[in-house]
Amino acid sequence: MSKPPTISDAEWEVMTILWANSPLTAMEIVSQLAGHKQWSPRTVKSLLNRLVKKRALDYSTRGNRYLYRPRVTRDACVRMESGSFLSRVFGDAVGPMLVQFVQQADLSRDEIEQLEKILREKSNSGEK
Repeated sequence: MSKPPTISDAEWEVMTILWANSPLTAMEIVSQLAGHKQWSPRTVKSLLNRLVKKRALDYSTRGNRYLYRPRVTRDACVRMESGSFLSRVFGDAVGPMLVQFVQQADLSRDEIEQLEKILREKSNSGEK
């Protein structure tokens, strides 16, 4: 697939469930969302229809039920959203974004060591 579609925060909730476990019916998705969202089945079905129209989801039928599955990977959507965020908020400047995130993050010692290792490797490889 070419460029993944832009999905809203609400649509992202539905996609997260389907990336973890699919295919699922609309009612199975409603059930999984029930713990943290108070969306009616009608709302979830509207989100599913939007995602199908955006070509983010595909479906098949089993009897009178629709089974939904992702057409795009989570990784592809994360890459697209990250690029969009970087462009909108930081004017495509990666360095200031990383500095901001590192300064704001509550990082464990292991995470800091992992970041240091990545930066050393990047520096040693001569990449910008």
